[in-house]
Order: sequence, then structure tokens, then C-alpha cells
Amino acid sequence: MERSTVVRCAEGHVFSTASLPMQQADRLGPGRLIRCPRCARLRNVVPVEYERR
Repeated sequence: MERSTVVRCAEGHVFSTASLPMQQADRLGPGRLIRCPRCARLRNVVPVEYERR
């Protein structure tokens, strides 16, 4: 079963992605380049911290 990660792009759009490239590489920082579905461009994204209720 794939885990999806909720991310926020540099433009502020929040979406989920099935994969976050090199997510285990802490030395590179949390940001990754992924195509945002809202603005249809490659954007730097970071994981969103949220609380489950």
C-alpha cells in the first residue's frame, strides 16, 4: 500500500503526492522539486506538518 505525503508548493498550494523523491536524504533538506497540479509547473515542495484529530 502506498503512503501519500501532503505537501505545500512554493506558491502555497497544498496537495498530496504518492512519492516524495529522496525523502530519506535528510542532508539535502526537506524541499523537493515536484510538478504542482494547480499551477502545472515544477515547484519546490515541503511536507506539511498537521495534527490528526
